[in-house]
Amino acid sequence: MSIARVQWPERIAAGEVVKVRLLIQHPMDTGYLQDLSGRLVPRNVIRLLTCTLDGQEVLRVLPSSGIAANPFFEFHVRAMQTAEFRAEWTDDRGVQGVLTQTLTVV
Repeated sequence: MSIARVQWPERIAAGEVVKVRLLIQHPMDTGYLQDLSGRLVPRNVIRLLTCTLDGQEVLRVLPSSGIAANPFFEFHVRAMQTAEFRAEWTDDRGVQGVLTQTLTVV
């Protein structure tokens, strides 16, 4: 199971462009590494990441094994009103993760 955190400024004015930072705790195993016994660690990377703000998609990423463990994504959105931010991802094993947080506009 992956753990994620999202960060943006504490005070956001209506119409402001906001930098969103998303960190997902995930091993992003490439399938090329060996464990201590010499066996290959099976590939397990995030296959799809989507982020929505108030139900509207603001980011879609199809990561590959070229991204390091615990991937960090940074992007900008225009915050018009207080809305629910939702990040959803699925990895090679079919494990799904979800993070929801309220983006508050003052």
